[in-house]
Amino acid sequence: MAVGECVFCSIVQGQVEASTVYADDTVVAFMDHQPVTPGHLLVIPRAHAAGLEDLEPALGVVMWAAAHRLARALRRSDLRCEGVNLFLADGEAAFQEVFHVHLHVFPRYAGDDFRIEADWRVRERSELEASAAAVRAGLVALTPP
Repeated sequence: MAVGECVFCSIVQGQVEASTVYADDTVVAFMDHQPVTPGHLLVIPRAHAAGLEDLEPALGVVMWAAAHRLARALRRSDLRCEGVNLFLADGEAAFQEVFHVHLHVFPRYAGDDFRIEADWRVRERSELEASAAAVRAGLVALTPP
């Protein structure tokens, strides 16, 4: 994918403006321009990866470590932060809008407007076991790392 086709690649290359909070040789973290709450950050790899399927596991570890550190920084900042969500949308059905993998880090507080609506009811054990079996079959289908 060409840099001009991916806004996050353009941010990494310095071609699109961003309010950068953290950057190293592997990842960049910047403010989301449509924040859920003040302080909402995105952590992205410098190397383009459209989604989790394209992301090297070691790079995911680096992203997580950066997000963890930034979450701790949010708690110590002057921003309102009573909790933190880490959120990664992988694929259009999961609400991914920019197809360069990114991890959202956003401060939460009582009364903020962020909600995930779902059917949160407790499931029957047989349904859970069937889902577990399907995931185990998916694990078998993976090639060794």
